[in-house]
Order: sequence, then structure tokens, then C-alpha cells
Amino acid sequence: MTFSHDIVIVGAGGAGLMAALYAREGGADVAVVSKLHPLRSHTGAAQGGIGAALGNEEEDHWLWHAFDTVKGSDYIGDQDAIEIMCQDAPRTIVELEHYGVPFSRNKQGKISQRRFGGHTRNFGEAPVRRACHAADRTGHTILHTLYDQCVKNHVRFYDEFQVLDLLMTPDGETCGVVAYEILTGEIHTFHAKIVCFATGGYGRAFKTTSNAHAGTGDGMAIVLRKGLPLEDMEFVQFHPTGLYRLGILITEGARGEGGILRNNEGERFMERYAPTVKDLAPRDLVSQCIYKEIREGRGINGKEYVHLDMTHVGEDVLLHKLPEITVFSRTYMGIDPVKQPIPVAPTCHYAMGGIPTDHDGRVERAQRGSTVPGLYAVGECACVSVHGANRLGTNSLVDLVVFGRRAGIRMAQEIQDRRNEPKPLLPDDPQKPTRDLLDAILSRTEGEPVVAVRTDLQQTMMDNVSVFRNEETLTQALADLKALRERARRVVVRDKGKRFNTELMDAVEIGFMVDYAEAIAAGAKYRTESRGAHSREDYPQRDDEHWLKHTLFYSDGQGGYEFGDKKVIITRFQPKERKY
Repeated sequence: MTFSHDIVIVGAGGAGLMAALYAREGGADVAVVSKLHPLRSHTGAAQGGIGAALGNEEEDHWLWHAFDTVKGSDYIGDQDAIEIMCQDAPRTIVELEHYGVPFSRNKQGKISQRRFGGHTRNFGEAPVRRACHAADRTGHTILHTLYDQCVKNHVRFYDEFQVLDLLMTPDGETCGVVAYEILTGEIHTFHAKIVCFATGGYGRAFKTTSNAHAGTGDGMAIVLRKGLPLEDMEFVQFHPTGLYRLGILITEGARGEGGILRNNEGERFMERYAPTVKDLAPRDLVSQCIYKEIREGRGINGKEYVHLDMTHVGEDVLLHKLPEITVFSRTYMGIDPVKQPIPVAPTCHYAMGGIPTDHDGRVERAQRGSTVPGLYAVGECACVSVHGANRLGTNSLVDLVVFGRRAGIRMAQEIQDRRNEPKPLLPDDPQKPTRDLLDAILSRTEGEPVVAVRTDLQQTMMDNVSVFRNEETLTQALADLKALRERARRVVVRDKGKRFNTELMDAVEIGFMVDYAEAIAAGAKYRTESRGAHSREDYPQRDDEHWLKHTLFYSDGQGGYEFGDKKVIITRFQPKERKY
């Protein structure tokens, strides 16, 4: 079946819904295609807050927010985009409140704000309360509110349709997508003038992650297979406080409310590494410090975790400001944080890199301005480069809503400008590549199960491409990925049926995972410096002379790849050493 719309948005998280809402309000016929029901999108897992310089608790300024974001990015974030985001953040918070987001309130009735890692006042002077929040379920409330608004405005939803291919004309113009309907096993074509990817991150490529099971990076791999680049894929954020072994997130808001990281000696070790902001240093730094403590034998009882101590903050704070992490600790660990410290270790959390875009979400082929007609990307799968080498906590939700909104407005305007033009022609038999791919998997009778390949991929990425990297580990990862690519091509599925064949989708996803895992590992080997979340033990210093630039990764889909680069935009803040 073929469906026809002005705009097709792939993914129903915060970025996709914000883009859909604004495109629809701009008069476009908008469809959202998602492999999940929208309310199961990973935005709903964002806990601690959304950053904006409202100044409700103490003096703040958008320029301080911008400085913190640039410094947090280790000076590789594009400062023009960062300024757009930080200036627009306060307006966006008010807008979300008017849409219906139930933000927590302070005693004066204003939106409550808490401290978060890397956020300071007066250009690094001291921590500042900048994170607006709805208890510790901020992403959940934003996701539900935006979905309600989209339904109200008659956005068309195609739930549990997994997009497997991007359609383009011979001259490179976007004309739609091909999707697999999970309920029926049928393949459908979506014909559109504009396609916007909002498909989220790729945390499931790592063994320990805070990401949902759906975080398999599909959109990035689909774009890569079309000969388009991925930007800055070597920068992968590990959140410092995941529940030990499980990876389930304990929000940074816990430290913002007074939580302290302690080693086996009971020492508040972050005072040694970041004497000004202590436990509220940026995530890359805290994760690296936790691993250093563990490596030097100060993990709890010699094991690979440290303690997050909340016992002194009070039961009232835990039950009212941090109810979700309290429940998580009790449910999954059997630990009451009111009385006991929580065992935590770094967990793969966020992709700083992704599909390169301009400020309005338009996908770029190479250098700035070389946009792909009709193709947009927003959210975690995109890289407008406000996060650079390390994202500050709360900036993910700001990114989603600010650039989701800008993309929605720009797409609606483009549809108005092209109102009298027909849609670009679809290729002959547009479903054939997808049909051939699925038929090949279903017809295979001998090979490995998907889980065996996925487990080995997650293990090599965790062992070799996580918080600390070096030439030896990265070479090993790339060798493993070369073998995994061949194994992924031969996976076999036991379920040959049509309805809810999630095993078949797993088999497709493992191919996607190998593609972008290669981009991560190759990019990490290529960048011979340490910057932000990319920590090379054999190149421990940041090297602005050679590496103050973005990397662009191109793949031939067969294990061959090459790199390009792109200039970093610097407006106000010249690179200098990061000290906290």
C-alpha cells in the first residue's frame, strides 16, 4: 500500500512530535511513522530536567548557559547553534508550560529549577539552578503533552510501522520512505515531499546502556547507506550514574539535590578532580573519574562501581523531588536510598554525533549549505552540533524542542512554497530492496541467531570503545566488527510468520548496528587526541591545532569508509583548558 502526505516524520519522541506539531500548525499534511507507540518513545525516560536560564531561583543569563554548553562540548560545539538554543530555551519552557507540561513549582509558585552538572553562573563561578523539572519525570511529561497536542491538531500517526529504507530520486531528491507494518508483516510506501528523521540514539550497540531496547540507531544507518555522512560519531556519552550492572539511569538531578559520589574509603572523591563544582562536573569528566577510582582499587569492595550517597538529603526530597529513582533503587536493587547508598557505574547514554544538519534541521551532504532536497533530521539522531564532544545534562530536551520547532516551521514553509508542485516521482517498484532484504532473511535456514551476533557486538563495543580507548582496543573493535558484518549477513530467524515478527526486525537492526558501530570505532581511531567524552589513553591531550574540527564519516556499506571534515564555528568563546 502507498500512503501520501506532505511531510513524513520518522520517530515519535520529543523532537519528532515538536516538529510534527509545528509543521501541522503551519498548514502541512503531516504523518508520524514510528516503530513504537509514541508514548513509549525514549524521550519519556528523560528524568532530571530541561535547561533554561529563567533565573527563577537565582540570577541567570542565557549567555552563561551558552558558555557552559560550549565549555562542556570541549569547544567543538558550533557556537552559533548553541547561541540559538540557549537564547530560545526560556521562551520554549514557557511555551511547554502553556501547552500543558506540569512543571514542579517552588515556594513562590514559579517553575522550580535545580542544579545540574556543568551548569554555572557568571562563566564558571559556581553551580547554578537552571534545570526546570517535573519531579524526576520531566521527559515523560513533555512527551505526553506534545502527543496530546499533536492528536488535538490532527497529526496522522502510523504506530508500529518500522521504517527500513529512505526513497530518493536519481538526482538526489527525497521522495518518501518504505516501512514494515509490525502488526501484519506488510510492506508500505510513504510518498512525501519532505521526510524528517527523528529516530533517536544507538545505545543498544553497547552492553550496558540507559537506552530503551528500541535505541538501535536505525535512522543513522539508513542515511549512511544512502551515501550521506555521519558527523562526530566518535563522541559517545557515558552517564556516570547508571545502576550497577543494569545501566538503568539514576538522574543527574540526584546530585543536583545534594547526592554525593563516594569510593570504597567513603571519600567524596570528586573534590580531588573538580574542586569548584565537585559532583556536578560534566558527565564525561565524572564518568572518567569513576573509572579511575575503580582502576586504582577504590571501587566498592574491589568491585566495578562506586556509591551515590543520598542518605543525608532527607526522605521528603527523595519521595517528592526524586520519586522515580527511589522506586528504581528499591525495585531493581533492593536498596532504600533513604537509608543506603546506591551502587552506580557509567552507562552508555547519548550520541553527540549523528546526521549533520543546519540550524533548521536540513540534512547536509558535506560542507555547510550542501543540503539534501526534502530531507531533515532532528533530535538525538541529528548533529546540529550543540553538544560537541560532551552534552551537558538537560540540554538533550532543550535540543529536541528548540530544533524540533525550527524544523517544523521550516518544513511547513517549504510545503507552502512548493504547494503547486507535484511530489517527486517514486522509484520504480520502491519496495523491492526492502522486500528482497526481508525475503532473504526469512528464506535462510542455516546461520546464527541474531542474539549471538548482537551480544558479541555489544561486548566488543563495551570493552574497546567505551569511556577509555587506545589504538590497540580500537583496532580490536574494528577487526571484530569486520567479522560481525559477515555474521550479521547470515543470521537466521526461527519465526517465519508475518504478524508481530519482531525477530525479523531484530535481524534487520543488527545490520544497522554494525554500520554505525563501525562509524563510532573508526572515528575514535581516526581522532588522535582526547576531547570530551572521547578519551584516548595513548593521546591524552586535546590537540586544537590538528583536531579543532568535526569529522564526517562516509561508508560504502561493505566495510570500506573514508573521512572528511568540517570547520567548527566559533563566535564568542575561544578554546581554553577545561577546569571545574
